[in-house]
Amino acid sequence: MTISMHQALVPPFVQMLEALSGVLGKGASFAEARKIDPAVLLAARLAPDMFPLVRQVQVATDQAKGGAARLAGVEVPAWPDKEASFPELQARVARAVDYLKGFAAGEIDGSEARAVTVKAGGRELQFKGREYLFGYVYPNFFFHVTMAYAVLRHNGLEVGKRDFLGAVPLA
Repeated sequence: MTISMHQALVPPFVQMLEALSGVLGKGASFAEARKIDPAVLLAARLAPDMFPLVRQVQVATDQAKGGAARLAGVEVPAWPDKEASFPELQARVARAVDYLKGFAAGEIDGSEARAVTVKAGGRELQFKGREYLFGYVYPNFFFHVTMAYAVLRHNGLEVGKRDFLGAVPLA
């Protein structure tokens, strides 16, 4: 069976990014209701050596846009990492959703064997498109989305699986 690389990337990433935006919105409301400085939550992390919430969201959106761009064979857009508020993070997530939705199926489909090079940790990683998507982009994207959710949950935000998954498409 042939897989549509576009279908494997765009719909699930859009779903998760929209859910992440919803969780971030609840985080902003939570901070306001509890009179917590939002900067405290944005800087929160689960462990001292992990990225704070704001960076988790930035990396998740970077994985989404980078994955789509590389599979389409276009330059990855550079976005400055300047977000310092919940609304700014939500705007970044919305920008990533719009970017993903801008790809037609034909731009990404057929990229299973496309050579993809990623610079990470001071080295160059070489992939074929399918391995890049399922072995690198998926785990990184879902890890950082999950960590953003977990940081807020750990700090008292009452969210659950429905919030994490967002609007699950029904076939």
